[in-house]
Amino acid sequence: MDPYFQSMFADRIGGVNHGKSNEIYKFEKIKRAKRQALVDFPDKSLLDFGIGENDEIADEKVRKVLTREAELLENRGYADNGCLEFKEAVARFMRRRFHVELDPATEINHCIGSKTALAMIPAVFINPGDFTLMTVPGYPVAGTHTKYYGGRVYNLPLEDRNDFLPDLHAIPDDIRKQAKLLILNYPNSPTGQVATVEFYKQVIAFARTHKIVVVQDAAHGMLSYHTPPLSFLQVEGAKEVGIEIHSLSKGWNMIGWRIGWFCGNERIVRALADVKDNCDSGQFLAVQKAAVAALDDPAIPDEACKKYRRRLQKLVDTLRILGFHCTLPGGTYFLYVKAPSGIEGGPAFKNAEEVAHYLIREHSICTVPWDDAGAYLRFSATYLAKDEPAEDDLMNALAERLGEITFSFQ
Repeated sequence: MDPYFQSMFADRIGGVNHGKSNEIYKFEKIKRAKRQALVDFPDKSLLDFGIGENDEIADEKVRKVLTREAELLENRGYADNGCLEFKEAVARFMRRRFHVELDPATEINHCIGSKTALAMIPAVFINPGDFTLMTVPGYPVAGTHTKYYGGRVYNLPLEDRNDFLPDLHAIPDDIRKQAKLLILNYPNSPTGQVATVEFYKQVIAFARTHKIVVVQDAAHGMLSYHTPPLSFLQVEGAKEVGIEIHSLSKGWNMIGWRIGWFCGNERIVRALADVKDNCDSGQFLAVQKAAVAALDDPAIPDEACKKYRRRLQKLVDTLRILGFHCTLPGGTYFLYVKAPSGIEGGPAFKNAEEVAHYLIREHSICTVPWDDAGAYLRFSATYLAKDEPAEDDLMNALAERLGEITFSFQ
C-alpha cells in the first residue's frame, strides 16, 4: 500500500509514480553489469575505462594547506558567498592563464563544484515555457533544473560532420525566440572537442542577436592537448553575454573537494550569487584557502594535462590496432569513439549500449555508451594505474582480450 504522501510528490520528479518506474539509467546499468562481471569472473580483473574521475589525490602542498587551515578557529563558520582570498586567486589565475581581467569582488564567485552552479543558473533566468539550449551528448544538470522551473529543453546534437560543435543556425525560429540560455561545454565531455576563437565569436554574435545568455562549462578547461587552454572570456564581447564556470576537479585532482567558481558578466554573477545565497552557506573556508594554493601553482594542471595526454595516446594506439577509428582528442580525459556495429562471425549491435554490455559481459571491459547523436563509446583515461609500466600492462591486457575479435563498423 502506498504511503499517504505518494500522491504528493511533485510532477517534476515523477508525481504519483515517483519511485515506481522500472526504467534504469544507463550509468546504473553499467554499474550493475560491472558487479555481475566481478561475480561471474572472480579471477579476471575488470579493465575499467568507464570511471569519470581523477585517479590521483590532490597535490601534497594543497593537502597541507587544508590540514593547517582546518585547525584554525576563524575558518569554522559559514563561508556564504566565498572568501576574498579565493576570488583574488581566481583573478590571478584567469589573468595568468588567459589574459582575462576580472574584478574579484563583483565578477567572480565560488561554487561548491561546477555542478551546483549549473543546477542554479536556470533559477536565475527560466520562467515556465522558456527554453534552455543544451548540447548532447552532455551533462544534463542545467536541463534537469530548467524543467524543474517549468522550462523546456531543446537539444543540439554534437555530430562528427560538424566537428562536434552545435549548429546554432539549425535551431527552429519559434524555439530560438523562446530561448533564454545556451549551455556550452568545452573542452567537451564526452566528445573531447575543443572550442576555437572563431566558434566563440559566432556564439557571441548569436547571443547578442537573439538575446540569449551563454553559460560555458569549463570543467575540463585545463585539459587541452593540441592548443593552449582557451577561455570563453578571452574573446571580445563574451563578458557582455554570459559567464564561464570552472572547476578544480579535473585539472587539479580535487574531485571530491567540491570547489569551483563562476565568473564573467557582473550582473549575472550577482544574480547567481543571490540564488546561491538561498541554496547553500558556502564551501568550508579551509577548502577555499587550500584551493588558493592549487590555483597559484601552474605546475599542477600542467602535470595533469601531461599525464592524461600520455594515457589517451596509448589508448588511441591500442584501439587502432583493434580496428577502432580514433585520434587523440583535443581535450578532456575522455576518448569518444564510434561503436562497432558488430563482430565478424558474431553478434550485431543495434546501439552503443549493446556494445558496452557485450564488452563487460564477455571481456570484463567497462566503457560508457552514448547513443544521443550516433552510437559511440566513451573510454576514460582515469583508470587506476600507479605508474607508466602499469599503464602499459593495462593496454596490453586490453589488446590481448580483444585481439582475436574483428569488429565491423558501418
